[in-house]
Amino acid sequence: MASTVTTSPDPSASRPGYGRLLRTRGAWTFLLPGFAARQPFAMLTLSIVLLVQHTTGSYGAAGAVAAVTGVAMALFAPYSGRLADRYGQRAVLVPGVLVHTVSGTALTTLALTGAPLWALFAAAVPTGASVPQIGPMVRARWGVKLKGSPLMATAAAFESVTDEFTFVVGPLLATALCTAVDPAAGLVTEAALTLVGGLLFAAQKGTQPPVAGTGQTRVRHASALRVPGVRVLIVTFLGIGSVFGGMQVSLAAYTESIGNPGLNGVLYGVFATGNMIAGIACGAIAWKIAPQRRLVLAYAALALTASALWTAHSVLLLAGLGLLVGMCIAPALITGYTLVEDLVPAGARTEAFTWLTGAVALGQAAAVTVAGQLEDRLWDGAGFLVPMGGTVLALATLLALRSRLVTAPHGRTVARGVGHREPVAVD
Repeated sequence: MASTVTTSPDPSASRPGYGRLLRTRGAWTFLLPGFAARQPFAMLTLSIVLLVQHTTGSYGAAGAVAAVTGVAMALFAPYSGRLADRYGQRAVLVPGVLVHTVSGTALTTLALTGAPLWALFAAAVPTGASVPQIGPMVRARWGVKLKGSPLMATAAAFESVTDEFTFVVGPLLATALCTAVDPAAGLVTEAALTLVGGLLFAAQKGTQPPVAGTGQTRVRHASALRVPGVRVLIVTFLGIGSVFGGMQVSLAAYTESIGNPGLNGVLYGVFATGNMIAGIACGAIAWKIAPQRRLVLAYAALALTASALWTAHSVLLLAGLGLLVGMCIAPALITGYTLVEDLVPAGARTEAFTWLTGAVALGQAAAVTVAGQLEDRLWDGAGFLVPMGGTVLALATLLALRSRLVTAPHGRTVARGVGHREPVAVD
């Protein structure tokens, strides 16, 4: 009978977990160096803010320099991803980390010597443009290893957890170095870690996605940006970036205003911890809700909690709200990255991932700039209005255009047909 075609599901496939994911053959060869290489990214913006604020005395100037770095990264990251899809990750990484190390060192030197703001902007451009896109590259390697397996959602969650763990450690490390050692120590350490970690990751040639041959020109030149769903995800990730940037500046200004700047890293770490906890939970759940609906629900919760940040007037309340905001970010990020697997052809996924990463960086850059100006011109904590505005605008866009996130029928069959019961409509 027709019903016998669907074999009894494998229990381990219907409930994919982290243990099974981490037993994927060859995964650790890129996970460990990838973790080391992405750690500096969580230090970059905050290190720039703390250094430039120390040398200029202005959060507005510090936010502007950090914003130039973020904008440069957002503009160049997708092209870096496209080049990686076309020529291989190693070919892009090696020169990129070298440029980043040199330009980051130059930015540090200029800030310490009291160079004019335009000179800091000039050094910030190559610093941001050359940030290695390790997260998207790791996600692309998972795509090659798993090839449509139900473990892809778990891999997306695992990568989000890894990202957020770096955002727990990174701000704490940057704050400790800049406040206890030297204002320039954070940026110097970031440049050194990028160089070492990036080269180690680039050396793992065996797990990088294969480069398309000359006979596949049509596939190689198809841009991920032409997919409507990717454009919707870019807007939603811009809103997420506004949360990161707004909180980085606003928390730094708040802790400075209460005379305890070292608390900044702790509060931002609480925020990132909430993100990490939610990410772990998302990867352990066998979801039955469609990813498009999950994204809308998670983003609505994010907009609601982010809108309450500016009302917090105590450390404990701010920490509690930050934890809740972080817990709402992870489901949105994970679901967005998971949707890329269905929306974008394999030959353009690194580019797609970098568009999303770049969108977060661009949203963060804009938020850092606006929040810095609000903190300088209005009251302490006014920068917290930025996460509210960014997420509310992005949610409105997501609600209006959510139909573009629906994958093609064959994509839904592959994504939902593994590990589910027999279709009830089959007779």
